[in-house]
Amino acid sequence: MAFSTSLIASFLIVAANLCLHGVYADYGGWSTAHATFYGGSDASGTMGGACGYGNLYSQGYGTSTAALSTALFNSGLSCGSCYELKCNQDPRWCNPGSIIVTATNFCPPNSNGGWCDPPRQHFDLAQPSFLKIAQYQAGVVPVSYRRVPCVRKGGIRFTINGHSYFNLVLITNVAGAGDVHAVSIKGSKTGWQPMSRNWGQNWQSNGYMNGQSLSFKVTASDGRTTISNNIAPANWQFGQTYQGAQF
Repeated sequence: MAFSTSLIASFLIVAANLCLHGVYADYGGWSTAHATFYGGSDASGTMGGACGYGNLYSQGYGTSTAALSTALFNSGLSCGSCYELKCNQDPRWCNPGSIIVTATNFCPPNSNGGWCDPPRQHFDLAQPSFLKIAQYQAGVVPVSYRRVPCVRKGGIRFTINGHSYFNLVLITNVAGAGDVHAVSIKGSKTGWQPMSRNWGQNWQSNGYMNGQSLSFKVTASDGRTTISNNIAPANWQFGQTYQGAQF
């Protein structure tokens, strides 16, 4: 009986570890880069951006955001991914501790004095985030960074824009890996249809979905998939946002 109980306990521990690995994927160790800042003291200049998130305050990202250089941006597929950064090797300008930021924008080449030029790995941080790890006067600092799981409140959000035969869906508030790499849509009268990425995290379908309840299947960069069934009712409207399941 004792052997059986011990065996069961060991099995549960292994199962728990496997579940945790699924939730908190291994994103690798620390790498080196540099960081600058933009957007002003209130980060108002960071709104909009190449990921299509629009108002970062209302979307829940706030001022903990970054624009990524070409080497990190992955042509927009990195939008929504999360990174932990800490300032290093510069005791004059570095503050202790680390920050976690979400990729919400693109830092184009030939900007920031060339810091965003390929093949440099660079983070152009919202100013409030930069000031948590470095002094304002530094301007640019060396950093260590690593991918980390994104922590979000509530489910994935789907904002439906466009018009009939052109459904443009902005996907935000994605936990886990954070960056979406594949999306499918299903109406109550259709099967699953793959969507194509239009720009940033705006995904496009050319199917006629009016008058149908809508479901979405989202796959992140770590290969995990979540399905949000019938989250938009049959009377959904363009310009509205619907909340689905979460990773």
